[in-house]
Amino acid sequence: MNIFFLSWYKAVLISFVFILTACSEASDIATSAPQQKSTTQLSNIELTVYKSRTCGCCQNWIDHVDEHGFELKANNVTFMSKLKDDKGIAPNYRSCHTAVSKEGYVFEGHIPAKYIKQYLANVPADSIGLSVPAMPVGTPGMEVGERFMPYKILLLNTDGSSSVYAEVAAYEEQF
Repeated sequence: MNIFFLSWYKAVLISFVFILTACSEASDIATSAPQQKSTTQLSNIELTVYKSRTCGCCQNWIDHVDEHGFELKANNVTFMSKLKDDKGIAPNYRSCHTAVSKEGYVFEGHIPAKYIKQYLANVPADSIGLSVPAMPVGTPGMEVGERFMPYKILLLNTDGSSSVYAEVAAYEEQF
């Protein structure tokens, strides 16, 4: 590998660790945010979101899905790992927050609202939900100026495996 790639990779890794630290599991009290209905509500999709009280990017993602017509209940959780274990989300598919539909499907991380709607409209057999592992820059809630990292949305299966549900190559494809 060339030195430029290793330096770039190291910078990305350090940035990721910094972001995860900012979204740490520092909450000590579980609370609920009031439900709000959006004027642009297209359907009656209900999600319960589990996040750390200190995570700003999680709140930004909540704002994104709220703007796209979801009914939300947010809960601040101290120990997210246990919740993710209970929901069947393997460590390599995890991000900073977990949303659960009223039907029990999981949506891990910064998944664009349009893909959650698409998934719920036609749930693939033997699946538990979707994941955007880690926290790619430019995903809903992870906007940093004009920066964008292409990423994959994974389909999580009941057997613990995953497959690519969608590939997002440009910022505009998320909406």
